[in-house]
Order: sequence, then C-alpha cells, then structure tokens
Amino acid sequence: MRLDLAIEQGMERLAQRARGNARLDAETLIMHVLGRDRAYVYAHPELELICGELNRYNDALERRAGGEPLQYITGHQEFWGLDLLVTPAVLIPRPETEHAVEAALELLRGMASPRLVDVGTGSGCIALALASELSRARVEAVDISDEALQVARQNASRLNLESRISFSRSDLLEKYLNSAATFDMVVSNPPYVGDSETDKLQVEVREHEPYQALFGGGKEGLDIYRRLIPQASRVLKPDGWLVMEIGYTQEQAIRDLLQHWNQVRSVPDLQGIPRVMIAQIG
Repeated sequence: MRLDLAIEQGMERLAQRARGNARLDAETLIMHVLGRDRAYVYAHPELELICGELNRYNDALERRAGGEPLQYITGHQEFWGLDLLVTPAVLIPRPETEHAVEAALELLRGMASPRLVDVGTGSGCIALALASELSRARVEAVDISDEALQVARQNASRLNLESRISFSRSDLLEKYLNSAATFDMVVSNPPYVGDSETDKLQVEVREHEPYQALFGGGKEGLDIYRRLIPQASRVLKPDGWLVMEIGYTQEQAIRDLLQHWNQVRSVPDLQGIPRVMIAQIG
C-alpha cells in the first residue's frame, strides 16, 4: 500500500472514532512506524509500505482508535523543547506545566548555584527543563513511584543531564525532613484532580494515565498541597521559594493554605486561568 493511501485510510479510521486530530495522529503514527520525520513522509507519498510496516501501523491505529494516548503509543512527548520518553507509568507532560518552569526560572536566574527539588517528578520534565537552562543549579528530583523514576533517569541519560540531577524515591519531601533546610526552591506539579472531578477528564486520560498521579489529591484535589506546603516550609532556606502547579478552581483554597507565607501570587496560563502558585518562606 502506498504511504499516502495508508495515511488517508488511517485518518478515516480514527475520524470514525472521534479521536483527536485524525490526520495529525495518522501522520504521527506512520512517522513512528517508519522512524522518519514529517518532511520525509510528505516528500514520499508514493512509498510502498512493506507488510511488516503496514502491520505495525495498523496495530498502532487500533490502539489509538481504542483511546490510548498517542504519546504512549509512540513513547515520546516534547516538553520545553526536549524529547522525553513517556510510558503509562508517568503522566504525559502538558504545555501548561511549562508555566511552572517559566516561573521557577524567573526566580532562580539571579542565584549563582541554586539548589532545588522537583517533587513528584514523573517523567522528570520539570527537573530536566530546569537543569537544561541552569547549568550551575543543583537539581534533585523525587517520586514515590520506582517505575516513574526509572523513566526520569532514562530521560536524563538520553539528554546528557544525568550528572546534573539526582533522582531518588520519596513520599513528597519525607526523605529531607530530618535534614537541615537547604533548598532554594521546591517545585512541584502534584496530583490535583479531585475524586469528584473524574467525569470531567477526557476518557483517554482517565483510563490510561496513572491513577495515583492524577487522583492522589483526594476528594477536592487538595490533600497533597496540605502535606506538601508544611513540608516545604521545613526544607527551604530562609526566603526560599515554593512553586506549584494548581487546578483551575483551586487558587483561593491554596492561598488559604499559604496564609503564613510571603509574596503569595498566582501565574495565569494563556487562557487567563490561574495555573501556578508562587510563595516565599519567611
């Protein structure tokens, strides 16, 4: 079968199931199967797919038509210009989380050798983005999931950042609570989807992304913040910063949890929705 015909049939197949952008997904899947970029695909419409390639493409289409996220099928997602490996053990990095990276960079750039910890690192996207921008930063990243840490370490190795980031297992900041307060920043994208909000998520998110990373925040999605904020106050240096991604309805509730902190403010996303909370320890 010709390449262009395979893409057209794949697009029609996905469109029937109303899965995302059918053409983009069909093209991405054929690029993944062939190991080629989009320019190659566009330049070779007449290419005849061999049997093995066509079978792998059909398998990928079936997975996508069944609701599996495109990123888990290809195993990749771009974040902050970095090509990251992703598996069902980690959340798929979202563009919105780049607002947390931007906020952190704004606060850290004036520091000579800042020390920071990324809590609930998942794929490592935040820690890796910050390490790629701050050559003298000392970055640590923790997660409660050994499988997630394995993915994060693989990403660090692929990006030649493994010497700049220390990964370890910890339930939030538990491993640091008996140590001296030594961090300039705690940054986190914690689970913030409330148990009562399950039906508001896309089916492919609800059914395929790791439950603990989505719903670990309890009924209102605030349980992790209630634990993380007091822990952060114990591990931050004086005037240290806390940067957290939040859910779109949570700004006031989290402001209440930060009532004893200084310089509390929110950062909106491109739609004007509060996306990141920033606070400084006194």
